[in-house]
Amino acid sequence: MTDRDSARALFYPTARQLNWLLIIGFLALGEALYLRYHVMENSTMSLACRGGLDTWLCTTFKLSIVLFNHKVFGGVALAVALLNLIRPSLILFAIALAAAACGIVLHNADLSALAAGVLILSLARSAPSKE
Repeated sequence: MTDRDSARALFYPTARQLNWLLIIGFLALGEALYLRYHVMENSTMSLACRGGLDTWLCTTFKLSIVLFNHKVFGGVALAVALLNLIRPSLILFAIALAAAACGIVLHNADLSALAAGVLILSLARSAPSKE
C-alpha cells in the first residue's frame, strides 16, 4: 500500500449531491408513507381498489402488493447497496436509498434496514479513481 493509496478521498457526496440525495430519499419516503396510510391502511380506499376501482392510485397499490409479496423493495435495496459498497457511485447510492426508504415503510424492513446499514458503510469506502 503506497502513500498515494492511503491518501485517497472517501466516497462522500458534495453539498449539491447531498441535497439531491435528500430530495430523492424524502420523495421515496413520502410516496411510500402516502401509499401505506392513504390506501393500504385506509379501509374505504383499500376496499374500493380491491373492488375494481381503476385509478393510478389503485394500480400503484396493486403493484406494491405484488412487489411486497416477492420482497422486491428489500432485495433491490440490498443488491444495489452491496454493489455500491463494492464500487461507490452516486447513482447506485440514490437507487439504494430510495428502495430502502420504500421497503422500510412498506413492510420489507428486514432487507431494507440491512441495505441502509450497508449504505452507511459505503460512505467509509474510498472514492473510485478517475484513471
